[in-house]
Amino acid sequence: KDATNESIKIKIEDNLKPIKEIVKKIINDEQKIEIKEEKAKEIIKKPKLSIVIDDVTLKSQVKKIEEIGYRVNIAFMPPTRQHKNSAKIAQNLPFAIVHFPLQATITRFEEENTLKVGDSYEKIEKRVAEVRKLYPNVEYTNNHTGSVFTSDEKSMDMFIKALKKHNFKFIDSRTTSNSVAKKYTKKYDMPYIARNIFLDNNKDFDYIQNQLKKAIDIAKRTGSAIAIGHPYPITMEVLKKSKHLLKDLDLAT
Repeated sequence: KDATNESIKIKIEDNLKPIKEIVKKIINDEQKIEIKEEKAKEIIKKPKLSIVIDDVTLKSQVKKIEEIGYRVNIAFMPPTRQHKNSAKIAQNLPFAIVHFPLQATITRFEEENTLKVGDSYEKIEKRVAEVRKLYPNVEYTNNHTGSVFTSDEKSMDMFIKALKKHNFKFIDSRTTSNSVAKKYTKKYDMPYIARNIFLDNNKDFDYIQNQLKKAIDIAKRTGSAIAIGHPYPITMEVLKKSKHLLKDLDLAT
């Protein structure tokens, strides 16, 4: 009798094994979902800070930026005779921005193919199409210089129209307080995205770090911020040594 009972018990245990495994899997899956939900909530709650380094043209600059040790967005100049490979370098990265040259007040160091006030829509659209071909996977572009161009109603109307046609989104570097980018991104149903802080107008460690702290404060107060710097050695040093300041932030593209 005892042997029979033991045999029945073993059979029942054997039959229950698949059920136990299923229950165990369900519990584990639910726990994983809960953990993922908690992580998602943490990310959603975190203020977003996007750090952008403009004027990048060289692989060595990209390497220095990657050595910072956290997400920093890279804005590449379109290729010219002076920097022929900038588009090729960008194509190897998972995320990049096109740093689009637009007319400034000071033209001494103007880039080749800079768009100017008075350019026709045909010329502007042709240049945007060329840039799209050079950077087929890039979604965002921001302006290199452009204090004159971004203040001009007609020029910006045509420029944003062309960007929209070729599936670019525009980040206003706000090189002038007179920029009309907000008006024309709205006209063409494009999100208005704009810089909050320039990091390195002064090439000094404390100054740059204080500018970064200002950007962090804006992000924490408003939910997001964009800080723009340049591939100067001092800027790279400050960013590398400021990682501890960014622990409560979502470093966004």
